[in-house]
Amino acid sequence: MTDDDDDFEAHADLGATTENAMEIATTSMDRVRELVLDETLADRVRQKSVHATGDPEFQHLVRFTGEDDSEPVRAGARAVLDERPIVTDITMVKEGITGRGHDCPVRKAIGNGAELAAETGMTRTAASVLELDREGVYDDAIAVVGNAPTAALALADCIADGTRPAVVVATPVGFVKAAESRERLREVASEHDVPAVTNVGRRGGSGLAAGLANELVHVASDARNGEVDLS
Repeated sequence: MTDDDDDFEAHADLGATTENAMEIATTSMDRVRELVLDETLADRVRQKSVHATGDPEFQHLVRFTGEDDSEPVRAGARAVLDERPIVTDITMVKEGITGRGHDCPVRKAIGNGAELAAETGMTRTAASVLELDREGVYDDAIAVVGNAPTAALALADCIADGTRPAVVVATPVGFVKAAESRERLREVASEHDVPAVTNVGRRGGSGLAAGLANELVHVASDARNGEVDLS
């Protein structure tokens, strides 16, 4: 792989496909690194959160569940290297997952569980998560929730009932149940030793979730190249 290929790999998920675009992406990330520490794998996720939101203060809203802050990043990168599925809640998050640097199957939950939603009256996203969980899709997967608080709550229930994702990235956004759903996920993930990356407050969204998941892919690529130790 050439240096140009390396640059493209690093910034493809930022939309950079030309020399000018890559220059902009590189400059942007350089500025982020001036604002956020660059010492640990967890710092890389904090950097990506700042880049995705355009807000330097967002680094202080990111939360990590594990023995240390970098554990979810290591777990996620190992899952990428093992080509485990990346499962998103909705289409927008799925479309934001980079297609480079990994061979993980990527699928969305939404579109499954229509009968369950109709029977119970629960949201389509919650029913979708429960339906995929019945199929065993979430075990050892990279579970990504970027939009729907009810999907995060359903995933928390699945974990409480024995499902074990390799890692969870959850940043559902909104004024109703969003912060509460992430708090519930943190509690359940901590109780059952499931590595997780979440945030506090009302903010979040699909772009943020996709960006954080993509950083797991980038860490895996660096580990594959011998630049990062995941032990």
